Amino acid sequence: MTTSKHIELLQEMSIFVSVVNTGSFSESARQLGVSPSSVSRAIKHLEQQLGVCLLQRTTRSLRLSETGRAVYERCTQLEQAAKDVISLCESHHQTAQGVVKIAAPKAVAHTLIHPNVMVFLSEFPNIDVHLVLDDNALDLIRDEIDILFKITNEPPQGLIGRSVMKINHILAASPEYLAAHFAPTHPKELVQHSCIALGETDADAKWQFRKGTQKHTTPVSGRYKANHTRVRLDAALQGLGITSLPVFVAKDALASGELIQVLPEWDFETNYSGELWMLYPSTRHIPAKVSVFADFIVQRLTTTCY
Repeated sequence: MTTSKHIELLQEMSIFVSVVNTGSFSESARQLGVSPSSVSRAIKHLEQQLGVCLLQRTTRSLRLSETGRAVYERCTQLEQAAKDVISLCESHHQTAQGVVKIAAPKAVAHTLIHPNVMVFLSEFPNIDVHLVLDDNALDLIRDEIDILFKITNEPPQGLIGRSVMKINHILAASPEYLAAHFAPTHPKELVQHSCIALGETDADAKWQFRKGTQKHTTPVSGRYKANHTRVRLDAALQGLGITSLPVFVAKDALASGELIQVLPEWDFETNYSGELWMLYPSTRHIPAKVSVFADFIVQRLTTTCY
């Protein structure tokens, strides 16, 4: 096969990768902005030129042949190489520019990221920011995200990661609530209190504590549950009960005396605690706009007391 023939097949190889990734000719065509028949012709022509069957088709599904799997792996490498070339060129622009798409859990995005974005936009007028507030597990590639903030002690493999800060949770209540009831001195006493829990799963109403080698789990209850930290913060400020909050959300109210930490000698353990990681795709050349924002936000979060 001649070199010119190789070049002619590059686009069809890319279409082949798209068909495998989407699992259908029609969805691939929709994403590529062409007709399904064009996609079908491209795959057929690629198979003819290579002299192999790449896809085994049925009325309901597509399945890679054994040779098709090997071809797919190499075609994805070609496509990634093309993306790396584009990233390399973008990273060599004298001025970082474009849109940086960032995703983070709602509380992190609202309290930690958003205030710093305001400063970033004023300092870097050629870079725009698209901030996605989402507590669900997002995919960097599928959702076309440049930077993903995730609270985890085990960052996913295959991604570049930087640990930014530790996320701890505490219990807090208003002085008025504690004066009207009593300040617990042991986790077991929480069963006598109105507790404002997350409420997403049954486990959210089983609060876990550690003090040295001691561990204790207390089932809690209350008239109000809310899966947003700002809502729980407001409920606690209004004297509704004892709630769990990330330290970075509660710190201002604690400093002003509007909230008082409950059971400070016990560590409150939750699945929503851990390291805040900043993750981005593992590519050889990171776009300048992404590097600029990553360096900026790390510097801001590590030099500000949360």
